[in-house]
Amino acid sequence: MNKAFLMGRLTRDPELRYTQAGVAVCTFTLAVDRRMAKDKTDFLEIVAWRKTAEFCGQYFTKGSRVVVIGPIQTRTWEDDNGQKRKKTEIIAEEVHFADSKRQANDDTDYGLAYEGFTEVDDDDELPF
Repeated sequence: MNKAFLMGRLTRDPELRYTQAGVAVCTFTLAVDRRMAKDKTDFLEIVAWRKTAEFCGQYFTKGSRVVVIGPIQTRTWEDDNGQKRKKTEIIAEEVHFADSKRQANDDTDYGLAYEGFTEVDDDDELPF
């Protein structure tokens, strides 16, 4: 099975382009902290195609925390000088925002947002 689940921050705005055939392709770099070594970060190249590419190009920006799910792919080619080149990328099959709405709007760190939970201002609002 070849499927990576990554959460990190974009190091720059995504680059959205179109192939000669009109297919959308978006590339960006994701900075992913290592789980056991908090002081180490990996910078991973992400490639999204078609609708996913257009979504990334329209809504993701530098600094956005996102989740990317997809296979790891290595491609090889020969450059203009005849040198063999190799690149490893993650092909984004699924992308999701990982910031809460509040974080995305004002860049304030309020911790993780948990889907399905709402913020309570007063204990009287609790059902127990």
